[in-house]
Amino acid sequence: MQNKGLIKLFAILFGLVSLYQLSFTWFTNGVENKAKVYAESKSDDGREIARLERAYLDSIANYPVIDLGFAKFSYNDIKDKELNLGLDLKGGINAILQVSVKDILIGLSNDSKNPTFNEALAKADQAQKKSDDTYLNLFFIEFKKLSNGKVNLSDPSIFGNKSLREKINFKLTDEEVKPIIEAEISGSINTAFEVLRSRIDKFGVTQPNIQRIGNSGRILIELPGAKDIDRVKKLLQSTAELEFWEVYSNQETANFFFQANSVVENLLKEETKSDTTAAPKENINDLLGTVSDSLTTKITNNLFSVFTPSIPQAENQVSSVIGTAKVADTAKVNKYLAMTEIRSLLPNEMKYTKFLWDAKPFSAKATATNENTELIYLYGIKSNREDIAPIEGDVIEDASQEYGQTGAPEVSMTMNAGGTRLWAKMTTDNVGKFVAVVLDDYVYTAPSVNTAIVNGRTSISGGSMTVAEAQDIANVLKAGKLPAAAHIIQSEIVGPSLGQQAIDSSMNSFFLALLIVFAWMIFYYGKAGVIADFA
Repeated sequence: MQNKGLIKLFAILFGLVSLYQLSFTWFTNGVENKAKVYAESKSDDGREIARLERAYLDSIANYPVIDLGFAKFSYNDIKDKELNLGLDLKGGINAILQVSVKDILIGLSNDSKNPTFNEALAKADQAQKKSDDTYLNLFFIEFKKLSNGKVNLSDPSIFGNKSLREKINFKLTDEEVKPIIEAEISGSINTAFEVLRSRIDKFGVTQPNIQRIGNSGRILIELPGAKDIDRVKKLLQSTAELEFWEVYSNQETANFFFQANSVVENLLKEETKSDTTAAPKENINDLLGTVSDSLTTKITNNLFSVFTPSIPQAENQVSSVIGTAKVADTAKVNKYLAMTEIRSLLPNEMKYTKFLWDAKPFSAKATATNENTELIYLYGIKSNREDIAPIEGDVIEDASQEYGQTGAPEVSMTMNAGGTRLWAKMTTDNVGKFVAVVLDDYVYTAPSVNTAIVNGRTSISGGSMTVAEAQDIANVLKAGKLPAAAHIIQSEIVGPSLGQQAIDSSMNSFFLALLIVFAWMIFYYGKAGVIADFA
């Protein structure tokens, strides 16, 4: 009897522990269902629903959702403790990334300008569309055809450069160079694999799967439970190229934009005149229509029709934001600012200016239509001939998501000794001026420097940055940058169909086995078997 009591005690304890563990999954599902209902009540668009659902969960991430009196659990707490279900049971995101072997080859050649090398790359691009062979093999084949023995891979203008001089000298034949390049490519893909693994491990999904697909440079990634495919794409494809730059103020760029506006207007006027002259003279109505269009063009076809410069009227209006444009017009603005005629207007000390957009657009009401439109800020970066930032991401020792003084999410970064020294010098030299933190060619913050920062700490912030975005940025910065661009060539949201199929099969097997047992009991024991079945 004593043994039975002990067994019952352990059974009860085991049951309570099981219920305790299962309760976290039950409560997590409850919170996420509420988030889904909230998002679906606000929008019918799939992407917007995913964004609203994430925003809802971010807003309650650190607030108690379970209060037992003696213990409280936030959504983040219960999410960490829920049962781990794989892709087949929970669904999620399946993606295949292609690490750009072409980018690695260009990097190994120190951005070679050798015409044979670059033509071989272009030919390999075309050949890959019709071949299952690896990009590297196709490049070797095309290079051999084009070089015809006149140029070797070991040429100083290709792979026999300073970076690889310990492994490749100009005396090596192409056959001797090939295995060295193959090893370098494999090493770079392995680095990309480890960087991606590090990012995924911190993404917050359970039982992620990441594996290389042969020697193709492709990487398979499975993320159970992930739903936000845009967030996943951004996380996986970000090269994490972090840079710290000095920035021009709107006061310094104002005259340039007025000059640029006039030049763009004249250039477009010449284009319009050229088009009008070339047009066939069919009838008077067409000609009148052309004149009318030309008059309209004179008014609207200039830089300021798609871009609004920031012109300070007082000292307190001096800013790092040099202008604003609609998101839809950014390509046109980029085109105008890249024109040789426009670049030549920059003063000599500003000739290497690099124009970069803000990382996040914002909504504002258009005066004419009174409708919300997406706008984005432009910044003028003080670049140089080599386009190398004074401080780069390799100085970051640690990064984490935190909350700023206003309670908004931000990314806090700590630099190593070398970075601390460089950052102290940059901020000392720019007191009263502006510096920008740039990630993958987007400006995340460009504040005014009030005092020198000598402790090696800084942050990335933004008015509309979410907790998830801050966590992802911290994640990619800690994991390090990719050695080459990685492009998602296939991605899909997978439903838990395999899991449901397995569950259905199990239930069918269970009921079939139960029926067989019932039938056997009745067959073997007769009436007693019927009574036993009911019991």
